Amino acid sequence: MSSPTNKFESLILKLSSTEIAKRILKIDLREQFRPGETDETSIGRNLNAAFLIAISGKENPQYDEALSYINDNKSHTMWGGGAEFYLNGLSFIPTELEQAASDDASFGKTLEVISPDMLDTSEMVAIERLREIFFPEGHGVCDMWDSKVTELRDRRMVTITKLNPEPIQEPAKELLFTSNILITTPLEPENIDAIDLPSSLRESLKEAVSEDQSFWYDHPIPVGISPESNEALYGLRGLDDAVGFEKERGNIGRDERLACVLSVSVTHEKLQDIAREYLKEELMKGPALKHLDVHVFTEADTSRLIDQILLPATKKYGIKADAGEVREIVGVDGEYGRHYTFLKAVSAFWHVLVEPRVKGTFKIDLDQIFPQEVLVSQSGASALEHLKSPLWGAEGTDSRGVNVELGMIAGSLVNEKDISKSLFYPDVCKPTHEIRADLSVFISGLPQALSTEAEMMTRYGGEIDGKNECIQRVHVTGGTNGILVDSLRRHRPFTPVFIGRAEDQAYLMSVMFAKPEGNLRYVHKDGLIMRHDKEAFAGEAMRAASLGKLIGDYTRVLWFSYYARALPWPVADTKALLDPFTGCFISHIPFTVVFLRMALKAASFFAAGSDEKTEEGVKFLRMGARRLGRVISYLNADTNPLVEEYEKERRVWNAYYDTLDRLEEGLKNAEPFAISIREKARALAADCSVSLS
Repeated sequence: MSSPTNKFESLILKLSSTEIAKRILKIDLREQFRPGETDETSIGRNLNAAFLIAISGKENPQYDEALSYINDNKSHTMWGGGAEFYLNGLSFIPTELEQAASDDASFGKTLEVISPDMLDTSEMVAIERLREIFFPEGHGVCDMWDSKVTELRDRRMVTITKLNPEPIQEPAKELLFTSNILITTPLEPENIDAIDLPSSLRESLKEAVSEDQSFWYDHPIPVGISPESNEALYGLRGLDDAVGFEKERGNIGRDERLACVLSVSVTHEKLQDIAREYLKEELMKGPALKHLDVHVFTEADTSRLIDQILLPATKKYGIKADAGEVREIVGVDGEYGRHYTFLKAVSAFWHVLVEPRVKGTFKIDLDQIFPQEVLVSQSGASALEHLKSPLWGAEGTDSRGVNVELGMIAGSLVNEKDISKSLFYPDVCKPTHEIRADLSVFISGLPQALSTEAEMMTRYGGEIDGKNECIQRVHVTGGTNGILVDSLRRHRPFTPVFIGRAEDQAYLMSVMFAKPEGNLRYVHKDGLIMRHDKEAFAGEAMRAASLGKLIGDYTRVLWFSYYARALPWPVADTKALLDPFTGCFISHIPFTVVFLRMALKAASFFAAGSDEKTEEGVKFLRMGARRLGRVISYLNADTNPLVEEYEKERRVWNAYYDTLDRLEEGLKNAEPFAISIREKARALAADCSVSLS
């Protein structure tokens, strides 16, 4: 009997044959290996092609030449890292395939029936067979779309046993709105002196430009960009307008202001020093925010929170907390997961030490706005009226009979270009573009569209009445979601600091099955929809970030696959809940999937024929080898390193919430120490204010 590795190699050998590759992948892989071409661009293309030849096994007549080519370029100035990356892939893939077949009998059987002949069929049938192996969450979805939507909606059904008896009544007083701002250096660093900022900020900006970049984000705001192109100003003014609408509707008192906490993540450390003042300067250039109290937290501010408030309190109350671990976990710089958790956790801090009326938090992204008039006309309620739903905080049982607590809430998005069709037009639709190259083996947009229709587009009032039944959400977006402070403090969810994609969905994973008496879940609120203006507003930034985003999608497979196995409950249970969309990033064979996807995607760039696409292919390979190589090296250990990481982050957040519990008790008893900590917390909040009347 052939081993899983032999089966895999025979499949790739057949897939890379000229006739099959052109028909299924829409590219000729064999034509791309031209070792006689020795310019640096050609070496990158050849390395990628050599890898695809090498993973097809020794039966490929070019195997020895391809393997030698990769080895010969290990010391190449430009491509040595890429060669090492692909050599690691050749080592890791067989090990992973054999282990996966051994660990999971069902997946082992899938590998056993692999046959090259399965590709001697029509294009779509062959692609479906490939998905059975590399992307089972997408298998059969296209052919059974309507039934899959119904099936998923049935799986997400929750039977309500108890509505929240004390739902949010006054959202402007009881909710803390949050968002994140991403800041980077100017687009033209040589022209800093021409930027309309005070000289002290320009001097600090010059220091930041001279630093090495620490972090990378999708579309950060370049300091000095025009106010009309500044995403932070756009989103804040959109929120300000939305609150003004609520006042006109009589939902908020004329003099009330909505509290808003912003975290600031920067690409260069020195930018921390100017972030708040920069934002304040920009806000002064346009109409004042009439209805918001804005507080901006930088990494320096979260360090103050730790050193002046959290650590002294843990010491006072004898709560075990390692200062180094706390500083590593609690903050706003770094990968997306770090600021995401802070923007949830800060609401508990706010409730205990700043404003006791705060009962929950709601996060938005600043490239989104509430289209209030459309919300009222098509959903029957304004944004804040939607947030008063007794479903938020309800209790129930899911379709498997598991007790759930709907302490989190999730809305949906509509793209700016689609809102004229309907407020309820899905922001991600079933893919209709040609399937080629890497999309033949993995196309996350397929289950994403399915999940969007089944979860996000559900409307209550028919078979699902929104009173006795509702939908729980697994697929959520980074903005348009919230959590009640009481649920936050009892369940203590978090997104690990290593998560740089889908931080909103990873947040749920940390507590999915932690409390059998009532596991924390998101409730779907129909009609709570924000207009997503990213394409209209940040199209250039999105295009510039497209390669980085694509590689981030690959790292997501790696992190989610290993994180799911690090959680203290069976990975099968995690997959059963998260499939199809979030779960598709939890793979039996994450290394294999990522190496194959990357190589096929790079091949598609080189096959396009244009200089622009070839240049993109070179950038993609170099960036991917560097970023993915670091993650793979970290995860390729004898034991899963994320087990220890999860336990460490759980310790830190337990200490955080235990400390707030003790401080709250101390304040009730008028304890002098607790009162002094509250004074420091309120002083910190005041220092972070950038509100302009």
